[in-house]
Amino acid sequence: MKQQSISVAGAQPCPGTRASDAQSQVSSADLYRAAWAASIGSALEYYDFALYNLASALIFGPLFFPSSDPAMGLIASFGAYFIGFAIRPVGGVLFGALGDRYGRKFVLMATILLMGVASTLIGVLPTYASVGIWAPVLLVGCRLLQGLGAGAEQAGAAVLMAEFAPPRRRGYFAALPFMGVLLGTVMAAAIYFALVRVEDLSQTPLWRVPFLLSAVIIAVAVWIRLRLRESPSFARLEARQQVKESPLRHLMRHSKPTVLKVIGLRMAENGGSSIYQSLAISYIATATGLKGQIGPLALLLAGASGAFVIPLAGMLSDRFGRVPTYRAFALYQLALAFPTWWVLSLGNATASIVMLCVTLAGVWGMFATQGAMLPELFGAQHRYAGVAVGREVSAVIAGGVAPLVGASIIAWTSAHWGAGHGTALAWIPLASYVAVLSLIGVVTTYCIPETRGRNLDDLDDADAASRVDRAL
Repeated sequence: MKQQSISVAGAQPCPGTRASDAQSQVSSADLYRAAWAASIGSALEYYDFALYNLASALIFGPLFFPSSDPAMGLIASFGAYFIGFAIRPVGGVLFGALGDRYGRKFVLMATILLMGVASTLIGVLPTYASVGIWAPVLLVGCRLLQGLGAGAEQAGAAVLMAEFAPPRRRGYFAALPFMGVLLGTVMAAAIYFALVRVEDLSQTPLWRVPFLLSAVIIAVAVWIRLRLRESPSFARLEARQQVKESPLRHLMRHSKPTVLKVIGLRMAENGGSSIYQSLAISYIATATGLKGQIGPLALLLAGASGAFVIPLAGMLSDRFGRVPTYRAFALYQLALAFPTWWVLSLGNATASIVMLCVTLAGVWGMFATQGAMLPELFGAQHRYAGVAVGREVSAVIAGGVAPLVGASIIAWTSAHWGAGHGTALAWIPLASYVAVLSLIGVVTTYCIPETRGRNLDDLDDADAASRVDRAL
């Protein structure tokens, strides 16, 4: 059967190259295989992400960080969560540079194995009751390995899909791997939703099951990625002998402003994602007493709602542009910051679940728009490194710090204003925190050029290309 071919990556003939070299053709089978390869890896990353979020909020405190003060156990648990984020830039730098030097496929195989093995190992760790201080040490070690792999996984998925996608529908296709994010989040939430029926999950070995299931996702992801071909843009770089020996050095020399803009964009999305998917679950449990299945159910339904928002946001970015679409979702999150946290403080289970679903639409929309936007901002020779470094530095500043800061706010208000009333009033500084992060994202959208339909074979960043266009 003859396969349909699709012109990809916005390829344009470059000086000194043949038209046949520039106009690479990718079959529809290759395109959809790339979508599956990117999505399954994203599913594993965010399965681990959501799994660790829920475990940190619900069970890791007594298992690995026992304390007479539950608030201190929560802070210690989220502290270990932060360590996994802190190492992500190292993974982004290391694997991002390797992705620009040796190819996208090679690195995506390495990152999926590293993340999956680390997550599976958490499922067999001894607890504090068994080995004392070695339990949190081993947990932190696995979290570091997870962070190293995750530091380049999502960046690689975004770059791979953007480079495979047809230019006019790049926003839509580059958003598809983020459906894997939802799949991973929903899987983790569904499993915990089922498990928290147990009266005290931390006292049974059932808490290990979700982590051990990572092995299944690894097997599927590796099988798909072994059949994946290299991205067309990187293949053309190799054919033209334009691959840089040191992509990271090239990135730092030519693209520091672009990296800073990526960090600014992601303060809204990544900060909001971490706060609403982890800290909010802890808040409604500690401040309002809504424990048990409420947190996992909220994430399960919010993730399911994202299945509609993500492809829609990708299509909107193809229709109206990356910048207007991203700005609209960031403004949406900003507008809902105070109403959302006020509703969460009321202790109404139904209202809290509905509000989290509504609010997380802003996160999903920004997330999806990034799929094409971030790769389009960088030149071809350091694209993987640029997306990875920008994403992961922001992941530390916004995503990793946010739950730790939020848990500290809850503990401080509880200590100074009383355990009940004070904890409930923590919604005001927590909402302010989300608003500030959202505003940073909005402001950053006014500092970047529109990238829709950009030629991904261009060796210059979008900023530089935009300046040339304005000069002409």
